[in-house]
Amino acid sequence: MEIDELKRSLKYRIPQPIDIKNKYSVLIPLIKINEKWHIIYELRASTLIAQPGEISFPGGKVEENETYEQAAIRETVEELNIEEKNINVLGELDYLISYANFTIHCFLGELKDIKLEDIKPNEAEVDHVFAVPLDYFLIHEPMIFELALKTEGNESFPYELIPKGKDYNFRQGKHIVLFYQYGDYIIWGFTARMTKQFIEIIREIGAI
Repeated sequence: MEIDELKRSLKYRIPQPIDIKNKYSVLIPLIKINEKWHIIYELRASTLIAQPGEISFPGGKVEENETYEQAAIRETVEELNIEEKNINVLGELDYLISYANFTIHCFLGELKDIKLEDIKPNEAEVDHVFAVPLDYFLIHEPMIFELALKTEGNESFPYELIPKGKDYNFRQGKHIVLFYQYGDYIIWGFTARMTKQFIEIIREIGAI
């Protein structure tokens, strides 16, 4: 092994999270209604296998040879039944790394040259869309709850290879879950986390 060659290779290598099984990307769609900015949310179709009837942003799995931004745009076009020209991507926000070994990258986008009432989403994926005024999240903080995360063993695990065997002190963690309630809508989980993070960025840069 040549140390100098290894050093050159590492210099240009972009670090990646370890053990990530799947990569997802979403778009937070902004739209102006009566001169005020709103965030658009989807109510997922009840016929979907994954998270039926839950509230989410448009998005999905990143396909091979596709960037996170391209995936967010593609999924938004497919789910909202709009054209790519209607999406103005403003930038990328922070991304999430889930305890379930996947990442979610989040982009912020303005929907232009289209009205909320003209958006007719893909019925196979989306029951309907609704918009929440940005001001609502600036005034209302989310409810915050915790779920415990612990390691559950199984008989096939080689406990004999680690110190203390079955009595090993595996680390435990906490999963923070946020909830926003807007009328009859419950915005929670990763969607609420990304909403909260966007609002924090707005406050940080003073764009209010």
